[in-house]
Amino acid sequence: MAEEIKKEEKSLNFLEEIIEEDLKSGKYKSIVTRFPPEPNGYLHMGHATSICLNFGLTKKYSGYTNLRFDDTNPSTEETEYVDSIKEDIKWLGFQWKNEHYASDYFDELYEYAVTLIKKGLAYVDDLNADVIAAMKGSPTEPGTNSPFRDRSIDENLSLFERMKNGEFPDGTHTLRAKIDMAHTNMLMRDPLLYRIKHAHHHRTGDKWCIYPMYDFAHGQSDSIEQVTHSICTLEFVPHRELYDWLIEKLEIFPSRQYEFARRNLSYTVMSKRKLLQLVTEKHVDGWDDPRMPTITGMRRRGYTPESIRDFCDRVGIAKRDNVTDVGLLEFCVREHLNKIALRRMVVFDPVKVVLTNYNELPGQTEMLTSEDNPEDEKSSHRDIPFSKELYIEREDFMENPPKKFFRLAPGQMVRLKSAYIIKCDDVIKDETGAITELHCTYIPESVSGNDVSDIKVKGTLHWVSVKHAITAELRMYDRLFKTEDPSKEEGDFKDYIDPDSLQTIKTVYAEPALKKAKFDERYQFLRKGYFTLDKDTSESRMVFNRTVTLKDSWKPQPSKGG
Repeated sequence: MAEEIKKEEKSLNFLEEIIEEDLKSGKYKSIVTRFPPEPNGYLHMGHATSICLNFGLTKKYSGYTNLRFDDTNPSTEETEYVDSIKEDIKWLGFQWKNEHYASDYFDELYEYAVTLIKKGLAYVDDLNADVIAAMKGSPTEPGTNSPFRDRSIDENLSLFERMKNGEFPDGTHTLRAKIDMAHTNMLMRDPLLYRIKHAHHHRTGDKWCIYPMYDFAHGQSDSIEQVTHSICTLEFVPHRELYDWLIEKLEIFPSRQYEFARRNLSYTVMSKRKLLQLVTEKHVDGWDDPRMPTITGMRRRGYTPESIRDFCDRVGIAKRDNVTDVGLLEFCVREHLNKIALRRMVVFDPVKVVLTNYNELPGQTEMLTSEDNPEDEKSSHRDIPFSKELYIEREDFMENPPKKFFRLAPGQMVRLKSAYIIKCDDVIKDETGAITELHCTYIPESVSGNDVSDIKVKGTLHWVSVKHAITAELRMYDRLFKTEDPSKEEGDFKDYIDPDSLQTIKTVYAEPALKKAKFDERYQFLRKGYFTLDKDTSESRMVFNRTVTLKDSWKPQPSKGG
């Protein structure tokens, strides 16, 4: 037992170690985390990692997680993004306790700013953004004080109120913290707390024309919600000092910031700016294009929330940024789909098989039975119609096969999945020499489940009945980029888009059970891959997306630079 406990302790990540120590010491009775997206785009795989982490920690340690929208930049934020973010979190399997918005706290944040001014810790600056940036100095050179730094408290209070009342145009005044223009951390060199922005806000309308900067809104919102562990990615490490300074000077609940490494996926990009470029320049079909690393894109592709949570758990968290192989995500998807996907037979490139000794009775159809999922002990079964004329894959026949070709060939036998053993007797060709039909005989006593033929064959093929087959369109998705890390390649990252990342097969032939396909179901097309029904499906046309292949057969392609 002691060894098991030791092993469990070793497996804790650094955040779990911190939380366990905080709970053990009595610092907190329970923990509170938050997921604080800015509603200016769709969530991607990096956000999924953060969601699983924040919600996972409070589930493990019996706390709760808030959803808080960081809506402090009205010119880029839309209700559409708010709705999509909530939908994505629920789809991943998580539920927040409280739904908040940074805009909920605009009145309190304004009062916090007034408090800093009254303490002599903030001032209104008339310099524009470019001049302020130029006066910041460098990591080796101190910055220069603004000529407006020593304004009186009363003057600053008056100017700040006039900013709020809309008396000044955008960019003419800012509120800055009064810290130290020679600080070793450049973010501490009198950072901006408020700026003027005359823009309509998606929730507060036109009430405000000044908006808090992220660094001012973030920590104070955490404190108002009494967040105990504010978990950010590593780029916020330099911001932690300001986070702590503001909480200390305002004398409010001491939320604490912790950082973990961002997880990037190979063969894609995770920058919102770059993803937006892909969408607006129409390199992809919207934010939910199945090649996009967005949660909505992965959902459309057929990924499952269970597989994404499994991936995040396997990857874990670290203190150093790195690129995670997308092959691991695809492995997690395959592993889950193998357990839940319904099996169906679909022929992509057909050649007709005519069973010359099969006698069909008029108006009657032979129905065979097959398991929907052999991995499921409680699997349901379905009926599959069988007939004299069948489709098999063209690649499953070879007229002059090499050794160890166990599929169909002249004089060779194979089993049809859940059906009979057949033997190829004759090959029918047209005037160009192209194969049009295969004439075969079937062994009546070899039916699956009741085979009394004693014939042993090594190959099993999928098939569909010609007269019962339904048609569908397939979209064969692959990795969007040809190179592992397109952001680090020379030139424009879009130069490395794989032009073959989507290939469409306009017509395939499927067993009729697929006609009842549902959007929330997943399917394994036998010997082909995993598929899901696409939203473009209509009454007249079924469209399926390939989620992932049956095994990892992807091979890197040479990029333009290599």
